[in-house]
Amino acid sequence: MSAAPQPIELREGGVHDLISVNRIMQSAFDPEYGEAWTQSQCVGMMALSGVWLVVASIGGRDVGFAMARAMLDEAELLLLATSPGARGRGVGGALLRAVIAESRNRGATKLHLEVRAGNEAIHLYHREGFEKIGERRGYYRGTSGLALDALTLARPLA
Repeated sequence: MSAAPQPIELREGGVHDLISVNRIMQSAFDPEYGEAWTQSQCVGMMALSGVWLVVASIGGRDVGFAMARAMLDEAELLLLATSPGARGRGVGGALLRAVIAESRNRGATKLHLEVRAGNEAIHLYHREGFEKIGERRGYYRGTSGLALDALTLARPLA
């Protein structure tokens, strides 16, 4: 008989979590496109009004995070990442639903995000009600010279 899977625990994060966040981001984001933020970029963003961080852990180990911001009646998912070893366990969905709930709590009526075309997370976003509202052709330029579009997705929160 196998042990039951350990639950995903979510907590509000802070600047003290950014070392763990950076570790997750470096392992989760494709280096081909340079999408991972630096530690100083994260610190700078966390200092802005309306920005929050949610950290996911399993068995006491941080395995994912989401950073978002709310301004007036809109919210934006800035970053969402799950450690490769924790993928397929519902971490990304739990984080995204937490961002949706907190965006509503902060008075947002719409949540939007930008994602590289071909990113596996697009399936998660569609499952959670996001639809494509825009596209920037060739926005992401890889080190190999390949250019991919940036997709803007949004969903109502009402």
